[in-house]
Amino acid sequence: MKTLQFDNKDTVHAIGLGTWKNKGNDVKNAVKEALHAGFRHIDTAAIYGNEEEIGEALAEVFAEGEINREDVFVTSKLWNDAHQKGYVIPAIQDSLKKLQLDYLDLYLIHWPVALKPGVHFPRKADDYLSPEECPISETWEQMEQIKKEGLARHIGVSNFSKKKLQDLVAKSNIKPEMNQIEMHPLLQQPELVDYCKEEGIFITGYSPLGSGDRSEDMKAAEEPSLMELSEIKNIAKKHNATPAQVLINWQTERGTAVIPKATSKEHIVANFQAARIALEEEDMQLITELDKNFRFITGKFFEEPEKGYDNIYDE
Repeated sequence: MKTLQFDNKDTVHAIGLGTWKNKGNDVKNAVKEALHAGFRHIDTAAIYGNEEEIGEALAEVFAEGEINREDVFVTSKLWNDAHQKGYVIPAIQDSLKKLQLDYLDLYLIHWPVALKPGVHFPRKADDYLSPEECPISETWEQMEQIKKEGLARHIGVSNFSKKKLQDLVAKSNIKPEMNQIEMHPLLQQPELVDYCKEEGIFITGYSPLGSGDRSEDMKAAEEPSLMELSEIKNIAKKHNATPAQVLINWQTERGTAVIPKATSKEHIVANFQAARIALEEEDMQLITELDKNFRFITGKFFEEPEKGYDNIYDE
């Protein structure tokens, strides 16, 4: 398994388990199956509503005695309604309590969007705090404090464009260590990837398989299926692999981490085994040509020009 190594020598598996849209016993069982299959990288977020179940799974596995806390890299994320000073640290403390952990390995600002406290999802302009009312730089100061206090070993962001990252890097004392973004062959974001590499910021790709199980109101008409792309299917056949394994391995070959979601033992094991594939240069080139800058997660649901959120991804 490929790993990414941080400045302090901490490492994280390039392939992790994503848990968005996975709740209850399904997520609890998925985490346990993943850890027993070899996964050591688990990704969640406060807004997913599954931290308690993941905490139960982690506690039960650790109690078995074969896998220790320090063996597992756990990520969670700050939701948009807790960006203000006075809310950031309590938010991670709440996540830690639910996860039954003393620290997180990585804590991310989930979106570059600030909502008023208690607003889980905006319905009107008044639900937002503008970038002037709640600058990301001020939220980041609290994230830096989280790292200094040892509540998280590493801090970063999610869904940040190159422009937003550049602005944050210029204003930060501790540079973001990770940017978690949508990434797959139809959305390769080479300019952002190159910038992050230059700055020493790691990337984790989410929705690597297309996130086909998200709610219908988040889907566009006649969306493409990553699994059905003829080029991906042909590469999979060539390597005696599944299209999902090719999509996962493509990301690790680029030097990024990836967090495919799976709930069944079969899919969890298969995703982990994607690390065994050796994509060739011609495979990578073929996939490079598939880029269409197509997003499954458009971010349109957070656009509110009246409050200064015109284009989430600055495109």
